[in-house]
Amino acid sequence: MFFNDKSVMPDASNALRGRNEAMKIHNQHAVNHAPLQPPFPAGLQQVLFGLGCFWGAERRFWQQPGVYTTAVGYAAGFTPNPWYEEVCTGRTGHNEVVLVVFDPGITSFTQLLKVFWEAHDPTQGMRQGNDRGTQYRSGIYTFSDSQQAEAVASRDQYQQALSAAGLGEITTEILPAPAFYYAEVEHQQYLHKNPGGYCGLRGTGALLPNVLNPGITPSC
Repeated sequence: MFFNDKSVMPDASNALRGRNEAMKIHNQHAVNHAPLQPPFPAGLQQVLFGLGCFWGAERRFWQQPGVYTTAVGYAAGFTPNPWYEEVCTGRTGHNEVVLVVFDPGITSFTQLLKVFWEAHDPTQGMRQGNDRGTQYRSGIYTFSDSQQAEAVASRDQYQQALSAAGLGEITTEILPAPAFYYAEVEHQQYLHKNPGGYCGLRGTGALLPNVLNPGITPSC
């Protein structure tokens, strides 16, 4: 039977095949002109965040102090080197994610987790607001054991804040970082190139306890 429910994860047997060729992109951030692809300067750290449509999510992170560069792409699915149109079918299993490369001497993973949790609603499963499908699920994809442990601990902290506000259970997946496939060049820094473009970020209003304000938290 043809797989057509965008809110249900496919498996390897019914995922799209993809291709061997990686996406060709311009290796320069349109806002701060840093490279989008490694190698990155020594001492920087990386993390992947999924919090709905990656256009607004990427802007939220490039605005943060201490973030060296950001890029949007696809991760945590099955299809190698997918195209945007393929991801939107729900048949790749991929999430729309933001690669965040940051300087831990200026900001911390803790501060970025605060931005992540407060910028979206992590209780909605395979959607964010009116954006529905597996590519809009909430996810944190970590690059070290310490990041993994801190992400899990922050989830438990944020659940306390959500529960106190009468909100639901967190559905965020927290996994070691899988392969990251860069999205097409037109999606990189999309809201800088298209200032009036769509931004679906909507937080719950709940705050991550015991973490100071990271400095820049625009509404969208």
